[in-house]
Amino acid sequence: MNNYAIVRQEHLNHYGFLFGGALLQWVDEYAWLVASLDFPGCPLVTVGMDQISFRRPVANGSILRFNIQPIKRGQSSVQYTVDVFADAPGSSSETDVFSTTITFAQVDSDGNKRPLPRKDKLRSEEE
Repeated sequence: MNNYAIVRQEHLNHYGFLFGGALLQWVDEYAWLVASLDFPGCPLVTVGMDQISFRRPVANGSILRFNIQPIKRGQSSVQYTVDVFADAPGSSSETDVFSTTITFAQVDSDGNKRPLPRKDKLRSEEE
């Protein structure tokens, strides 16, 4: 599943490029949205991000494409890959700028893990 964002002035670091924290916020939010669509009604929380790789700086005005795909389902957790591509202003192609894996778990009101419902296919696998 793809999602998009545009890099604006308020997202830049002191070097004039996309601040890594802003990118991580989008990654967490957009991946959570995909997981929530895959598991409607399940309270999901972020467990962690692995193998975070910032590959290239991202210029102001770039359009980011977040490609989010499920890779692993456990009893109470689900893991997605997130690959981010940037289309810089004036560019004719995208550049691979970031990747990670992110894990979400279903929890109860006390924060204890709960089993996810079993599904043959996730919505994001069908697209």
